[in-house]
Amino acid sequence: MLGLQFETETNWADIAKNNLQQILTDHAFLEQKAASNAVSLIINYSEETKLVEAMSAIAIEEMQHFKMVHDFMVKRGMVLGREQKNDYAIQLQKFFPKTKDRNEALIQRLLVAALIEARSCERFKVFSENMEDTELSKFYKDLMISEANHYTVFLGFAREYQDREIVNEKWNALLAFEAEMMKSRGSEAKIHG
Repeated sequence: MLGLQFETETNWADIAKNNLQQILTDHAFLEQKAASNAVSLIINYSEETKLVEAMSAIAIEEMQHFKMVHDFMVKRGMVLGREQKNDYAIQLQKFFPKTKDRNEALIQRLLVAALIEARSCERFKVFSENMEDTELSKFYKDLMISEANHYTVFLGFAREYQDREIVNEKWNALLAFEAEMMKSRGSEAKIHG
């Protein structure tokens, strides 16, 4: 369904489970960044009413997810750690050449956002299916569904703003790039690590 070309090994879930505070801190800040990205799209493409409406809903939902993760941490006696750079997102953003064309820049941002949501969804699935902690498993299974919805929204808008075949070419190239990148990941307690 997600079209990802590289599957996360289940041993990543063990790394995440054994570093629960780290993975939850990383996750919380990723939700905050996702909300910021949605707000940025609203600011930069405010004339696109349907996009603004969708990004408003996503921004609110992502901040709700941030709060859910933080509340979960507090309930378990954890403190939100310091934000760390998301080198995964930085590498994805470098895939496309810089452009001054506003529409092209929008397509690129939408595709990168779609891929980040797809990979998060896949990681949440792996995490939820490979743990004995039933509360945490359900927590991540519920979030997985939301990430899948966000993925389809971003990809859908990209296909709306540019010819579907062109978008699909870009999407497939980005997927292949990301798959190669993911082959050297999976050893850190980070959602995309």
